[in-house]
Amino acid sequence: VAFIMELGGLLEDISADRSRAGIERLISMVPSKARLIIDGKETEVDAESVRVGQIIRILPGDTVPLDGEVVSGHSYVDQSSLTGESVPVAKEEGSEVFSGTVNQLGTFDMEVTCTAQDSSFQRLVDMVESTDAERTRVVKVADKWATYLVALVFVIAAATYLLTQEVSRALTVMIVFCPCAFILATPTAVVAAIGNLSKHGILVRDGDALEKMAHTDRLVFDKTGTLTEGKPYVASVTPSEGFTEEQLLRYAGTVEKSSEHPYAGAILARCGDMPLGEAEGVEVTVGRGISATVDGRLVKVGNPAFTGISIPSSSGETVICVTADSVPVGFISVSDRMRDGVSETISDIRANGTECVMLTGDSPEAAARVAEQAGISEYTAECRPEDKVARIVALKEDGHVVCMIGDGINDAPSLKAADVGIAMGGTGSGITVGVADMVIVGDEVGKVPHLQFLTKKMLGRIKINIAFGMSWNAMAVALAVTGTVGAVMGAIIHNVGSVAVVVSSFLLLFVGTK
Repeated sequence: VAFIMELGGLLEDISADRSRAGIERLISMVPSKARLIIDGKETEVDAESVRVGQIIRILPGDTVPLDGEVVSGHSYVDQSSLTGESVPVAKEEGSEVFSGTVNQLGTFDMEVTCTAQDSSFQRLVDMVESTDAERTRVVKVADKWATYLVALVFVIAAATYLLTQEVSRALTVMIVFCPCAFILATPTAVVAAIGNLSKHGILVRDGDALEKMAHTDRLVFDKTGTLTEGKPYVASVTPSEGFTEEQLLRYAGTVEKSSEHPYAGAILARCGDMPLGEAEGVEVTVGRGISATVDGRLVKVGNPAFTGISIPSSSGETVICVTADSVPVGFISVSDRMRDGVSETISDIRANGTECVMLTGDSPEAAARVAEQAGISEYTAECRPEDKVARIVALKEDGHVVCMIGDGINDAPSLKAADVGIAMGGTGSGITVGVADMVIVGDEVGKVPHLQFLTKKMLGRIKINIAFGMSWNAMAVALAVTGTVGAVMGAIIHNVGSVAVVVSSFLLLFVGTK
């Protein structure tokens, strides 16, 4: 019994150490140095020493050390660490830039608007640390009551000896009343459930989370990388009158093969083995589009403002316009593909009595499209990490038990704030996986209904085991006190009860999907 209790404490300590390691990795993501510009000269200094209003330079591939505003230059910046969105955002003069984000292509100078201690990424780190501190060790009800039962056995044994003057009866009482079955009721069921889930591709780091999962009535999803694959693809190709789909793709592919933008990769993937032409005089206008001369014609690929043509309603998709010598060639719609079986999974989860919520850093249009396809009626767009945490805290304050499923660094505080945090193992960052209670291997959201079903089954089995253990011990004590059984038979009866509980829990290994 003592070994089981100590083992539980050891596992909790290991889990806490992993969380702290995740926080340390999070802190290390932001550079400690910055390129300070003074009188036109570049000097490397400690980021913490940079004051508000000073100018720093960001080169391609740099992680932005501080929050600020672009004052010269332009580039694309990967903001997935804060918003979770995989597509880089164009930055030009006047654009906000946030610490912890990664510069992609160009070089720009930015004016610092807050110190390192007050930066966006530091706030994210602070949120992870604060929610981690709120999680204290949960004292198992079975462990607490086992302490009382051990004291009670000595009282009953002493009373038996005083009444009968038989040492053997008192010893038999102590043998049969040891609450092993009672103590084994919870950990054996939890271990069996963990084994079952591992076979189904769900790794469990915190056994306490299984019990909480059984009571979950609100399941909160991140969008990009969780409900969707997080990779842009061409959803549709619409040529203008007088052009074919092949001509549209050839023009777009020929120009975009000179670009490193994720949308360029999606267009080239759609082109496949199609023979492309040669692009001359390629020019990139950050945040607007790309142009080049193809077959003697000036081809522009980009947004409506860049190409000078209007677009149809996008329904949350990104529409890329293509023109040749200012003549509309057509439109290419780029979107983020939904994961297979998401809508069926959401339907199954709701059928189990759990409502689903989606929180995303993406635009309202994109959020509405994904929510509609997934069958989620409650969603919030343009969420920063602190917004997600606030929403989860509000749900908990309303009396809900909340499970959060996410994959990005920006989801780490939310996973810690929720009662249960689940990370996507494939697309999830190492930091997110490190702070989560569970990890879905293979990124199959469709495994969640089985998780719900099994945890409820586990909780029911624990209650049955406890009731059986208490009843079995009570019967054994009665037989021992009356002298019906001796020490040897008492030991056999005691072990039979313990084995029965273990076998009952063991059967959870073979529970399949409902």
